[in-house]
Amino acid sequence: MYGLGSVPCMTPDQVRAAIARAKAAAAVWKASPFAQRRALMRTLLRYTVDHQDDIVRVACRDSGKAPVDAAFGEVMTTCEKLAWLISEGERWLAPEPRSAGRMMFYKAARVEYHPVGVVGAIVPWNYPFHNVLNPLSAALFAGNGLVVKVSEHAAWSSGFYGRIIDAALAAVGAPAGLVQIVTGCADAGAALVSGGVGHLIFVGSDAVGRKVMESAAPTLTPLTLELGGKDPFIVCDDADLDAAVAAGLRGTFQSCGQNCAGAERFLVQERVVDEFARRAAAAARKMVQGPPLSPAGVDCGAMCMPGAAEKVASLVNDAVAKGAKVLAGGRVGGGPGQFYEPTVLVGVQRGMDIWAEEAFGPVLCITSFTSDADAIALANDCAFGLGSAVFSRSARRARAIGAALEAGMTSINDFATTYMCQSLPFGGVKASGFGRFGGVEGLRGLTVVKAVAEDRWPALVSTVIPPVLRYPLGPASFPFVRGLIRLFYAPSWVGALQGLPDVLKGAIGGPGAWTIPATPTTPAMPGPPKKRE
Repeated sequence: MYGLGSVPCMTPDQVRAAIARAKAAAAVWKASPFAQRRALMRTLLRYTVDHQDDIVRVACRDSGKAPVDAAFGEVMTTCEKLAWLISEGERWLAPEPRSAGRMMFYKAARVEYHPVGVVGAIVPWNYPFHNVLNPLSAALFAGNGLVVKVSEHAAWSSGFYGRIIDAALAAVGAPAGLVQIVTGCADAGAALVSGGVGHLIFVGSDAVGRKVMESAAPTLTPLTLELGGKDPFIVCDDADLDAAVAAGLRGTFQSCGQNCAGAERFLVQERVVDEFARRAAAAARKMVQGPPLSPAGVDCGAMCMPGAAEKVASLVNDAVAKGAKVLAGGRVGGGPGQFYEPTVLVGVQRGMDIWAEEAFGPVLCITSFTSDADAIALANDCAFGLGSAVFSRSARRARAIGAALEAGMTSINDFATTYMCQSLPFGGVKASGFGRFGGVEGLRGLTVVKAVAEDRWPALVSTVIPPVLRYPLGPASFPFVRGLIRLFYAPSWVGALQGLPDVLKGAIGGPGAWTIPATPTTPAMPGPPKKRE
């Protein structure tokens, strides 16, 4: 079946067949040494660096973003992720020693991280290269296979990127079929969710995310949901305005505003709000918009989704009708193509549609605030909680505001730099979803976490059930356990020694008895004991 130009729309049966192929390959790959996994990451990294012009060109044609935006969001972030896995990935997946506690002091305890088998991923259209390489790199480094369902609005580029992936897998001797790219619409995605993968990553809207949860419930498939955001960008009155404006423009107009963690709400303190808005509007008016691969170069490309420009226009028009003011842009672009002008909108307030709804477009929305507490309240007045940014020359002040924000990520005096620190997890709270991809947490999230305990010195000490605790139990059994509890967990040494007689009696087979009191009494709560070190 074909429906996306020359790109096949796979049926649910074809998706399930792809999962089966990935499972067969993953059964081999799970035993791969970390040296081979690093070789794969190095191969992908080298190709990405050496052929970034081709990767950018394909991404621009399929998503509408400008080349600089593709270099940042498609290539640079992918390179950083691959480099981090090469440098640190094995460290965070190696067995991790843990303390065995007081009673099990003679045990060696550890946590092991085993592959889940096959990771499923449903990814959007806004970053067609990175959105495939991001789950791929983590899933394969963790020893899994991958089935990734790409958006029907960015399926064309998947053929080119898929050939890169297949060549890299072959170059390091990975089993054929380890990565499967599936295309299609909702029925293909539903088949992936219910197809028996070991973990599913979904990146998209909160409305579709809820449907994914429903589909995953019957099989209890673990989920990572990244469902977008309405990120606050807070500018205090002591901020460096040059830095804040520059970062704010990048945070809003990167990829024409089509970013999960884009800067959607600018909260600027009253004393500097007019100057911030003036500078932002002056820059936005000078931005060149047009076809992304125009020989003359552009600052801002096109909207990818059909109807997206009109949706952004309706949000802006609603805000203007309710009192907001457009300082720059504010119109659907003229001529062919899906363009909406880089726009600066001031006076955005509660009650406007754009206050609560994710715009996902090139609109810099400005709201003023009075105090730090006011900024925090405005920022948290949102269903989403993905990223955030705080600008102030006082690091203490910025950190205090950031700590109070209901968000999964905060950048201080910068924008979205948490994503370039690939050791950090990416994800949010509230309607922005749950679980994390990226970083240590994201990497380990694609594994089965197994607790293991064994004798540390098996020739000297090992667990043997003492006679007093073997069935059938005798009258000394409970006093023996009670004595053990006192010996190991009483908060003072005096209390611990009180348990020793019962332990010794049980150990040597001495007499002991315990009866249930006829009338249990409620003991008085004792005072704090002397500290046991």
